Amino acid sequence: MFTGIVEELGAIVSIDKTLAGTRMVILASAVMADLKIGDSISVNGTCLTVVHKAEHNFSVEVSPETLSVTTLGQLTAGAPLNLERAMKLNERLGGHLVAGHVDGIGTIRSRQQDGNAILFSIEASSEILRHCIVKGSVTVDGISLTINQVTDRGFTVSIIPHTAKVTTLGLKQVGEQVNLESDLIGKYVERLLQERGQLPAKPAPVIDKDYLKKHGLL
Repeated sequence: MFTGIVEELGAIVSIDKTLAGTRMVILASAVMADLKIGDSISVNGTCLTVVHKAEHNFSVEVSPETLSVTTLGQLTAGAPLNLERAMKLNERLGGHLVAGHVDGIGTIRSRQQDGNAILFSIEASSEILRHCIVKGSVTVDGISLTINQVTDRGFTVSIIPHTAKVTTLGLKQVGEQVNLESDLIGKYVERLLQERGQLPAKPAPVIDKDYLKKHGLL
């Protein structure tokens, strides 16, 4: 479990791709302090397991499934990464509860300056938007953000200069993709209401050409 408060910007040292999956070596400093093999770490919002640790870097393994549902498969050596160690129960929850289980990929549709802040409009699927509310929380590439507006196509968030400086979001441009995780509490509330019959069950997916392509069947 994480908070969505990025601890530092790391960088990919190398990527080793095999049929079984992908291993990434990640350069870091702040998160190395008490990091151990077997620990969970959020990498651009994706919960991964540390499988090796050196003095200035650590390694994680990424499954084919994770590569297919996150932006990690798009990254190359040198790419910056948002890093956060798993939360401790005796520390402040500065952001919101983040599982590190990416719900889908969003696309940045606009980026504009709004005073000292940067306003992003992000296109997202209906599966993600069903859990998005104005002033609610959403995780974008591992960053806990507050939703400003919600439409039928996406949502808007804004970041202050500090967030732009210490995360990858300050580097993101229109057309680039980001990992999205909707609010965990909202998902549990929806499930509880469905179990009580107070909310219709999630509709079955439409099996069309786009669905088949998404799942590698075309």
